Amino acid sequence: MTGFAQMHWDAAAQGPLEGIKVLDLSRLVAGNMLSLQLADFGADVIKIEPPVGDPLREWKEDGLSIFWKTYGRNKRSVVLNLREASDREALWTLIDGADVLIENYRPGTLEQMGFGPDLLLKRNPDLVVVRISGFGQTGPYAEFPGFGTIVEGMSGYAYRTGFPDREPVLPPLALADMIAGIYGMSATMTALFARQKGKARGQVIDLSLLEPIFSVLGPEAGIHALTGKVKERVGSASNTASPRNVYRCADGKYVALSGSTPAVARRIFEVIGRADMNTDPRFATNSERLKHRELVDEAIGAWFATRSHDEALAIMRDSGATVGPIYSIADAATDPHFAEREVIVSLHDQDHGSLPMHNIVPRLSATPGTFRRPAPGLGEHTAEVLAEAGIAPEAVTAIVAGAGK
Repeated sequence: MTGFAQMHWDAAAQGPLEGIKVLDLSRLVAGNMLSLQLADFGADVIKIEPPVGDPLREWKEDGLSIFWKTYGRNKRSVVLNLREASDREALWTLIDGADVLIENYRPGTLEQMGFGPDLLLKRNPDLVVVRISGFGQTGPYAEFPGFGTIVEGMSGYAYRTGFPDREPVLPPLALADMIAGIYGMSATMTALFARQKGKARGQVIDLSLLEPIFSVLGPEAGIHALTGKVKERVGSASNTASPRNVYRCADGKYVALSGSTPAVARRIFEVIGRADMNTDPRFATNSERLKHRELVDEAIGAWFATRSHDEALAIMRDSGATVGPIYSIADAATDPHFAEREVIVSLHDQDHGSLPMHNIVPRLSATPGTFRRPAPGLGEHTAEVLAEAGIAPEAVTAIVAGAGK
């Protein structure tokens, strides 16, 4: 782990969102992805956790809680047992001073707890309430459990992923949650900007996992409505552009290639010694190349099959073709571009000495994000945060004492 750029925690560092207070009552990935971005850019994100903690703490690799250490960074942890009246009252006190509240209970649960959006906004009219759910707060599926896996299937994403002679493929990561988290951060900042400009005060953001991942499929609804077509699985190829695929080199390694523009497609055919394809009507346009995609892939695949991975990359890159390697994390960790750009950084970790994780993204030239604190222990900041909110010391002591019950 010594090859990564070494960053340092600086509790005094200030990001552009300094002064924004976020209460994150969510669990697992989408909410933590949203609040991570706010935290990375300086917001004071307070994770409100039950006595058992956020289940993300239990997502472990070889017994190591690396998910939490990554997505819990720059946040503070407060344990409240919301079944207790004193803890609920403490939460209301925190709500009084908050700018954003994030929750991902099943629709209706927040209302049953006595914290419905109408009550939240009555108490704090400037509060931005982000409600994350699988299918949204309305509609016939609103009450269904909304794990990302279900949404990745229903959105059409899985239907499009994989090979035509195999079953649909789900993503090997929490993709729907990640996309929703990014959308959610954008929506939250839009709501805060609207508040700042006087266009609104507080408001409710209804953020489903379904709609963000559906949106990344592009114009499929229009294509289906106007042409009647349902796009099918084509493996690593594309039914939008050709050439585009993954190709195996002589040494068994793989590369990804895309010729999405006419100029690049022509260049690729020239490089592989098939300039004749540029004058062949079957390959003259993108539409024709899509119709004859198997022939395109056969020609390009034959060229890669006779060259090593490094040789093929060098030749293609020298020609200006858009091609790149297929990396594992082990490859990325030793790549000079990843190193120079500091895509992966290492930070001090009390359990492991140092821990690599992704850098703060995106990069802002004048107001960059900051590494202020490592992921907190469960309830690490309960007394600190409650005292800051002005809760009486004896009440704080009682809440902390009862946190594990």
